[in-house]
Amino acid sequence: MTQINNQAFTGYEKFVIFILAITQFTVILDFMVMAPLGDLLLKSLSMTTKDFGIAVSAYAFSAGAAGLLTAGFADKYDRKKLLLFFYIGFIIGTLFCGLANSYVTLVLARIFTGLFGGVIGSISMAIITDIFSLKQRGRVMGFVQMGFGASQVLGIPIGLYIANKWYWEAPFFMIVGLSVIIAIAIGLYLKPVNEHLKNTHLQKKPIAHLWHTVKNKDYRIGFMSITMLSVGGFMMMPFGTIFAVNNLGVHPDQLPIMFMISGVASLTLMPFIGRLSDRMSKFKLFAFASIWLMTVCVVYTNLFHIPFWLVIAINILMMIGIMSRMVPSSALNSAVPDSPDRGAYMSITSSLQQISGGIAAAIAGMIVYQEHENSPLINYDIVAYVLVGVSIVSIILMSRVNKLVQKRYVVVEND
Repeated sequence: MTQINNQAFTGYEKFVIFILAITQFTVILDFMVMAPLGDLLLKSLSMTTKDFGIAVSAYAFSAGAAGLLTAGFADKYDRKKLLLFFYIGFIIGTLFCGLANSYVTLVLARIFTGLFGGVIGSISMAIITDIFSLKQRGRVMGFVQMGFGASQVLGIPIGLYIANKWYWEAPFFMIVGLSVIIAIAIGLYLKPVNEHLKNTHLQKKPIAHLWHTVKNKDYRIGFMSITMLSVGGFMMMPFGTIFAVNNLGVHPDQLPIMFMISGVASLTLMPFIGRLSDRMSKFKLFAFASIWLMTVCVVYTNLFHIPFWLVIAINILMMIGIMSRMVPSSALNSAVPDSPDRGAYMSITSSLQQISGGIAAAIAGMIVYQEHENSPLINYDIVAYVLVGVSIVSIILMSRVNKLVQKRYVVVEND
């Protein structure tokens, strides 16, 4: 391992990592808090389960559309200004969610929130890539993506507690309050991120810039790899709690504990995985984690009525696989685009992730079914087998991404 891998972050770099991590936390929390609020929303707004499914997917598809709409001009502005603009839109959308008083107004609010919140992740990735070298990005991704684990540790338990103690709107107001403070910090302390504007290539019109990005053969390999990775990643998620309750015998009151412990495991693992990603081949770590995840998922979906401690243990093993794929794949993917195309590339990537997640959930919904609301979930094991097939394709595509990155960077790795 070379010394640069141990290079300490400056005080400002630590601030950038923190502000992007906590920004991601609020965006992910806004998305994940919908799940524990399901029962309250059904009763408070007279929604059906189908209505709730539409309310959840509305965010994903609008976020995907936003990624495509913004890709053409994502590289034409200071990334700090873009981040602040879309984050303020996200705050307004989340406020609308808390003010919604019917199913229709809630869906409209989720669409509005998705249009802004869905772009924030890609802007953050572009900022990370502009500021940090490839050899630092594994650690940076590890810290920034801790927002996923933190949302599980804090989002679901706190969201349930606040909603049950006061009302279902309260978690959204809590997110708005925290996000306003973060937006002020971004405006005051984040420096402009505009080095990419010096390139004359950015004089292209938005549509031309978008087309230039999409037609790049190397970029399309990255797009395909992220699409397949997202399909596999989201396929089992929507029905995880239904399977845990109806097939494994987990009591609904135990779900917050299960999510909290899994989230703590994620928070603990992310920095370690980030450092590991910087010390070894990112592709080898991704491939090993994919095989690990495939094995755990197949075993898990074929179990029936097991002790609660074993459910938690297997969920932690799944989180290890998920996180160990997410960090190296994000770092590799960030190295694919040239600097002038980085914002557009990340926007399209974010869009594909959101749309692929919605498609994956729809595919899984066509595979699994219940005879009645309290019966075991049937065919969840088939979803795991489909995930295996998709993951194998993901490994093949990510190997091609790895080769592209190696052409651009001289990376010294410990095998």
